[in-house]
Amino acid sequence: MFAVALAVGGVLRLITMLGYGPAMWFNDSYEYVSVALHPRPHPIRPDGYGFWLLLLKPFHSFALVTLTQHLMGLATAVLIYALLRRKFDLPAWGATLAAAPVLFDAYQIQLEQLIMSDTMFILLVVGVITMVLWHRKMSWQVGAIVGVLLALVWLTRSIGLPILALVVVYMLVKRVGWKPITAMLTACAIPVVSYMAWFSTNFGSFAMTQSDGLILYMRTALFSDCHKMKVDPRKELELALMCITDQPGESREKFSQWYLWGKGRGEQLHVWGGKKFDEFKNETASSFAKRAILSQPGDYLQVVMADFFRAFHWDRPRFPDSATYNMYEFRPFYELVNGQPKRLPTWPSYAGGRADTDAFAYEQGPPETRIVSPWADIMSGYQKVVRLPGLLLGGIMLVGLYGVAVRWRKWGGPVALPWLAGFGLLLAPAATAEFDYRYVLPAVPLACLAAAITLRHGIKRAPKTEAVTPTIGTASEPTTDPGQSSPS
Repeated sequence: MFAVALAVGGVLRLITMLGYGPAMWFNDSYEYVSVALHPRPHPIRPDGYGFWLLLLKPFHSFALVTLTQHLMGLATAVLIYALLRRKFDLPAWGATLAAAPVLFDAYQIQLEQLIMSDTMFILLVVGVITMVLWHRKMSWQVGAIVGVLLALVWLTRSIGLPILALVVVYMLVKRVGWKPITAMLTACAIPVVSYMAWFSTNFGSFAMTQSDGLILYMRTALFSDCHKMKVDPRKELELALMCITDQPGESREKFSQWYLWGKGRGEQLHVWGGKKFDEFKNETASSFAKRAILSQPGDYLQVVMADFFRAFHWDRPRFPDSATYNMYEFRPFYELVNGQPKRLPTWPSYAGGRADTDAFAYEQGPPETRIVSPWADIMSGYQKVVRLPGLLLGGIMLVGLYGVAVRWRKWGGPVALPWLAGFGLLLAPAATAEFDYRYVLPAVPLACLAAAITLRHGIKRAPKTEAVTPTIGTASEPTTDPGQSSPS
């Protein structure tokens, strides 16, 4: 059953590659390519995915990059199925159903076709959860493997840090022993600390990025009020310059990202001059954002909850704006322009290159997305029908929450780890940045794992019986005592 589902998922990915080759593009894609061409620490995001592109660079093929990402998507489904079958004894149909969103969701497949880090991040996170749940009694060698995977998670996306904290707490609660925990933390620390040291040689600060404070400022810009924050311009000029002055008759922008990337009010961050992402601006923005949160906790909670619950709509409203929304659609963003593929942007990269020329240099040929019929039409139509609605995701999360609640004496049992990880991956972007549809997808396989483990006791297997040839004139005897339960 699972083999058939896996094969169908593979065919859908092949159709996508034929219809939208060599790859699809997002605004962040070009900086990853730039890192692969000009290796350096990036001020906004860690370089883990950029290093993956660097490894594949000798092949000069974005089609190969997307092929590896589609294989990562299929591998994620295999991990889910294997864990549920081998360690939680779910029947084949139940484990296949839990892996179905990863295999068939059109937006998951489209994400794998994008030059973005999310597919790798999903596989790594599911890999960590699988390793921890698979090995109830963990050796220090397994702990070291988990640590390396956690380091890769963190280096792929900085939001991976809470996953590390969650795994450590889970292992402490389960009392796996100090040796595997020490091995895990050591194996995780070595690559992460090495990267941070490399980062410090370029930017002067021992950190992963120089963007966390600025992104948090972006989150608070929707509600921050310098009067409520009691910012004194005479004593706190730096914070006062970050204040957003509301003009009479004007309302603030509806999207947080406008205050980091937009024009007009978004230019508030440019009052200092120079590059936007530097240590001073990042620390000043962080101080401002923390003051806003502490001074206006109710307003902060309101914007966080509004973004958190966007993940559970039945439909997909155009958020944060139409341009971003369309990048997750097979059409119309990639429609031909005057019969030719849509050109890549010409904006500069942090290494001094340019988005379009860097992509051309990596591919050693035209990198633009080429729409090929009928394959592109098939996936465009498929995307309108086959997806995991947010409301259904909410129901899956509630099933997992029930599984944690009924196991409260055991601190949630094995359900707690995937459920809390999925919940955290949904909440963290809402709390620190802004809702984006691609931030929802990493939580889906974790939510499905938690729900499947919760329901495993309610899914009855057909009892295995052996054929018995009764002797003439006698009745066949039951293989078990009717007063005893059959072993499972």
